[in-house]
Amino acid sequence: MYIIEIILGAVLLSLGANFLTDGASAIAKRLKVSEFLIGATIVAVGTSTPEFVVSVMSAIGGQSDVSIGNVVGSNIFNIYAILGITTIISPLVLTHKNIRRDIPLCLITTLLLCILALDSTLWGAESNILGRGDGILLIVLYGLFLWFMIRSGKQEASPSPEQPTTEQAKSTPLWLSIVMVIGGLGGLVWGSDLFLDGSIILARKVGLSEAVIGIVLVAAGTSLPEFFASFISALKGNTEIALGNILGSNIANILLILGTSATITPLRLGGITPVDMAIMLSAVLMILFAAFTLRSKRIDRIEGLLFFAIYVTYTIYLLR
Repeated sequence: MYIIEIILGAVLLSLGANFLTDGASAIAKRLKVSEFLIGATIVAVGTSTPEFVVSVMSAIGGQSDVSIGNVVGSNIFNIYAILGITTIISPLVLTHKNIRRDIPLCLITTLLLCILALDSTLWGAESNILGRGDGILLIVLYGLFLWFMIRSGKQEASPSPEQPTTEQAKSTPLWLSIVMVIGGLGGLVWGSDLFLDGSIILARKVGLSEAVIGIVLVAAGTSLPEFFASFISALKGNTEIALGNILGSNIANILLILGTSATITPLRLGGITPVDMAIMLSAVLMILFAAFTLRSKRIDRIEGLLFFAIYVTYTIYLLR
């Protein structure tokens, strides 16, 4: 049965990512906004649904370290693993706005989480905790982020040869594009759940430890929607959606998901160490670093390999 779950999950993930990418691209062209904007808002929030469910339910159940650990692990996986693999498939060209606006926004958001959560490490408090006041602040900031992105992101993107032209996009009715996005997100969420459940059963049958399952499979499993959405976007040449999805998901994970979780109940970091927080922060810094090395304003395959190698090294460090 678990083999069927894995196969069906993979099929749903693939189909869902295809529908989501095509629908999101068509909506961007029809509304004359950048694909990055759609990727950083609609696609990012939708693909972050598993993280939202896991973190909020963990907060309600009093497992605050799971709530924070899920977000920290997912954000690290999103950049070092997903962005790394995505750029190995198709190098990402960074725009002026990506470098001056989008990446710094993600960096500021990540740095803010570190400042708010590491009370003991930075300020000598009794424990590292993300309080209700912090949670409310994060939610308000996410509302401002959405407002800012929508206000500043309305621009007509020039279609590339791999992308559908405006005339081609207009041939798809807006209602159908919206249905494609909703259906694609549903396929990603359902498919990731099936794939993760089947993979965990298979891992236990072949003798993998619970530590490996928890650190590798569960952490990566909640990021499967982001992975498939970015993977298919890269294959289709929709690199703006891929990058927007990753950066937008990381911002949503911190501001929306942890904000909501901390508002429900204060979150103690527990087993999440300053090292883990530093790795999460370094991931965003590495994007900026990659933008100015090798070929400027571009994340190349070599840099993608470096990103993925860092994730593998970090995983080995966790399992040591």
